[in-house]
Amino acid sequence: MDTLLALTVAGLVTGCIYALTASGLVLTYTTSGIFNFAHGAIGMMAAYLDWQLIAWGVPVLPAFLLTVLVLSPLMGLLVERLLVRRLGNASLEVTLTVTVGLLLLLIATAQTVWDAHTARRVQPFFFGKTVTVGGVVLSYHQLIVIAAAVVVPLALWAFLRWARTGVAMRAVVDDRELAALTGASPSTVGLLGWALGSSLAGLAGVLLVSQVELNAITLTLLVINGYAAAVMGRLSNLPLTIAGGLLLGVLQSLSIQYVSIGWLNQIQTSIPMIFLFVALLVAPPTRLRVGQLAPLVAPRVPGAKRSLVAGAGFLAVAGIVTAVLPAGRVDAFTHGTAVAIILLSLVPMVGYGSMVSLCQLTFAGIGCVAMAKVGGGPLGMLVAILAPAAVGLLIALPTMRLRGLYLSLATLAFGYAMEDNFFQNPSVMGDYLGQKVPRPFGIDNPRAYLFFTAATFAVCAVGVLALRRSTYGRRLVALGDSPAGCATIGMSIRATKLGIFAGSAGLAGLGGALMGGQEGVVGYTDFPILLSLTLLLMAVVWGVRTVSGVLLAALLIEVVPMLNGHLGRIGDSVLPLLVGLGAVGLGKNQNGIVGAVLQKLPRRTPTLPLPRQHSEIDLREEVLTSAQG
Repeated sequence: MDTLLALTVAGLVTGCIYALTASGLVLTYTTSGIFNFAHGAIGMMAAYLDWQLIAWGVPVLPAFLLTVLVLSPLMGLLVERLLVRRLGNASLEVTLTVTVGLLLLLIATAQTVWDAHTARRVQPFFFGKTVTVGGVVLSYHQLIVIAAAVVVPLALWAFLRWARTGVAMRAVVDDRELAALTGASPSTVGLLGWALGSSLAGLAGVLLVSQVELNAITLTLLVINGYAAAVMGRLSNLPLTIAGGLLLGVLQSLSIQYVSIGWLNQIQTSIPMIFLFVALLVAPPTRLRVGQLAPLVAPRVPGAKRSLVAGAGFLAVAGIVTAVLPAGRVDAFTHGTAVAIILLSLVPMVGYGSMVSLCQLTFAGIGCVAMAKVGGGPLGMLVAILAPAAVGLLIALPTMRLRGLYLSLATLAFGYAMEDNFFQNPSVMGDYLGQKVPRPFGIDNPRAYLFFTAATFAVCAVGVLALRRSTYGRRLVALGDSPAGCATIGMSIRATKLGIFAGSAGLAGLGGALMGGQEGVVGYTDFPILLSLTLLLMAVVWGVRTVSGVLLAALLIEVVPMLNGHLGRIGDSVLPLLVGLGAVGLGKNQNGIVGAVLQKLPRRTPTLPLPRQHSEIDLREEVLTSAQG
């Protein structure tokens, strides 16, 4: 009984931190309509800044107040001013990409400024001194966490209900235009909302860091666990959000004692994401979105003849590159071409259908493992496609009622859980040496395998473009533009989404199998969820609506690491920094780099005879003649 009580209290303390970070996330979402994926990274940066101030000799309490009340809100102000305002009526994939890019940018910045290989610990408040309350030993730090979780939500509730500015914030959320007519400033309200939300993220990060080592990735992912509590509150209800955070903390704490035997031990770290997935499934269905007044103009899709010519030209170039490429670079370009196939799977789903998947690398890993279990023959290639397609179908079936942001969060929860329970499972991936993956059809020559991978990409690219020109492709684009309009004309939204989920996952699985065949051995570090987010960002930055955009993105992913050896300690952070900077620039051009270039190219139009220009007198004479006739 004492153990149960102690675990419950410890879970409530952790749940209080989840409730704080989720409250900040709800606040930023309700005031701007943008889900801030970088919320956890802002909390992480606050923890680093707090540690740095203490290391410079600032006392603990002033450092804490300066971090939470000054530096964290300042980060929120900069994010709102420099990024959020530029997004305007941007599509969901752009808003998600910008905030995910900010997440990676902040992680890379932290790892660059503070060496990631140096261990750092932060002492809890009052150096861990304890007090006994009701037979339970609590540290002063835990009491501070509980007090913050009680005082902050109450103060926030009173502010939103009674303060003039708080009422204005609620009014802007309900009707932005009507609130502006009554004198409220939507831009000022949004600025304040992001400042308060970032302050709560910083508070959660500083309170959480003493329980774990000060590590950029670990701390960011722990703060991200609060997303589940925010979803339970439907990103709008603070009491439900706080209750969700407390419940999540208790479940996670009790699992240490009661879910620690056999295979159940694997799911302990995934409980927040399982909680998130369940919260999404039991939530009420979201409304169908209508089309925007100024829809995004997508790049032109080449015709069948032009696609085949481009595919043949790509194969010719691939053949030349295969012959002249130095032996030490063949494997890198093979890996890049396989990654290009994985990125190509995002084109129909994200680029055409505007359904953002955050776990494509997870599907690639499933395809890779499936071929490793079956073999590298035709059957292995087929299973590498069908296995992830079936998994994608299983994920899509219960999430058909979800749309937009909630669908993306469901894929994030699935990818996060698979990383902990599938790719880190020894029965799946083998021992510490990893899982051996054969090359398809026994192609042992590295140059021949490079050309085979390039030919596979060319065939898949021509197929994706053919899909876009088909009736199904037009339905997919219409669904991405206006689901409500598609439902009005009787189009089957369910069938369209199921088909694209399965097809996209299967294509990613094919790319994963080819990538695994190039590496020979894969382990759990090859399919992390953060790398999946990086791939999505690269695709969107370069142009997720174009085949050439995803190809260039994949090649850049391989080229940048070649420079790491010349850049010293910051070499590992170069790619995340570039990706993050590119993503935060999407507010200006939502079609990506390649899409912007294609839009500026002159389009060939047939020359038609122009009508004779009439003067005003000629027009009057024609009108009079026709009237007399």
